[in-house]
Amino acid sequence: MTKRYDVAVIGLGPAGMAVSAMAAHMGLKVVGIEKRALGGECMNTGCIPSKALLRMAHLRHLLTRAADYALEGEAHLAPHDPFKKIAESITYIRDKKTVAMLDKVELVVGRGPAAFLDPHTLEVDGERLQAKKIFLCVGSKPAVPPIPGLEQVPYLTNENVFSIERIPERLVVLGGGAIGCELAQAFRRLGAEVTVVHMDPHLLPHGDPDAGQLLEARFAAEGIRVLNGRKIRGAEKTGSGIALTTEAGERLEGDALLVAAGRRFDFAELRLDRAGVVHGPKGIPVNRYLQTTQRHIFAPGDANGLFLFSHAAMHQGMLAFMNSLIPGPIKFDFRRYVVPWTVFTDPPVAHVGLLERELRARGVRYEVIETRYEDYGAAVAERVAVGLLKAYVGKTGRVYGVRIVGEGAGEMIGEWALVVQRKVRIHHVAFLQHAFPTMSFLSKRVAEGWLMNRTRGRAVRRLARWLCR
Repeated sequence: MTKRYDVAVIGLGPAGMAVSAMAAHMGLKVVGIEKRALGGECMNTGCIPSKALLRMAHLRHLLTRAADYALEGEAHLAPHDPFKKIAESITYIRDKKTVAMLDKVELVVGRGPAAFLDPHTLEVDGERLQAKKIFLCVGSKPAVPPIPGLEQVPYLTNENVFSIERIPERLVVLGGGAIGCELAQAFRRLGAEVTVVHMDPHLLPHGDPDAGQLLEARFAAEGIRVLNGRKIRGAEKTGSGIALTTEAGERLEGDALLVAAGRRFDFAELRLDRAGVVHGPKGIPVNRYLQTTQRHIFAPGDANGLFLFSHAAMHQGMLAFMNSLIPGPIKFDFRRYVVPWTVFTDPPVAHVGLLERELRARGVRYEVIETRYEDYGAAVAERVAVGLLKAYVGKTGRVYGVRIVGEGAGEMIGEWALVVQRKVRIHHVAFLQHAFPTMSFLSKRVAEGWLMNRTRGRAVRRLARWLCR
């Protein structure tokens, strides 16, 4: 017997939950399929547990600094079962909050993967499910580089690092991107000796160099060793842990190895060939409406390989579902919406719009307007005076991109995302009142800096003197 639905969603991570909740709210018959745990990787082994670990590490770091200051000695503040606490929180969020949000969705969770039988029919654990619209929200997986000997070494990825029983004394992190940097700082602040090694010239290679360099300076101050531009020649298991050898002959030893070297895709279980859906090693190709080669099958989120961020997946899930209902040429083009990103280190790093290297490559004429946290009294008083806000602005005030490194960067970048997306001129930011003394006041300072630069000409100064007669 085949069960029939209006909408079938494969994968209940950020994109899948967005589609399922919206479709059910609109009265459609929805089945949500998740082969592992509700919430997908983001909730169970990604964004949520990593931010919980970062918060614990940050609090321990603050307490250690406070104790050192008060006692003029070294404080030993051991974390109390951080991974147990995280697991408890995830269970509560998943089983209480998320289930309630999907109460009108028929859930098929933990029964194995879904596989296509034909373009409209799926099979899960021997049961056939048929749907008019199908959404592939299956996400991505940790990539493991082909390093000789690595297959013989016990290593961690984001999929299992939150289930370890204790903080390793020495941790080697392979990868200097967002996941590698966030977890490197978290484990260092929780007491581990940490070494970060990667092949790129600076940390956070998807951003501009100065952000990675500023973060590296903070890492050095906290005792995190960073090796940029290194290729790994081999990996081996040692008596007490693991060892990596670089092509330069360096030997990096640790009690544990965390591999954070990018993402990969695995669609074998889906049997996409039976549905006529084209796919490849870089994801499932989609058109501007997030449709696959089968127009009733959509692939929002990581699965299409375009923007590997949870918030992008949620947004694409929303757009894909609306596009599945809207006829003709009035659908939503997902390419029209900017994708801000934040790395939740301390200081955090956030960006929206074009990078400086992209502007240079395109030959765009722009002006750099910058303000630094160390020049802002509130940041100095709160002891967060490390960072900068930098905007790339055209002659008429169009904002091409903004980078923030510093306290509150992830919260502040939303305002600039709207500015870039809606092509709001920067003088409007200057004339918007920002609450003082918040870190967001730095946004106003940057905008005022652009306006002040417009008054440097002789003509403007002569006019001001004439008007002041």
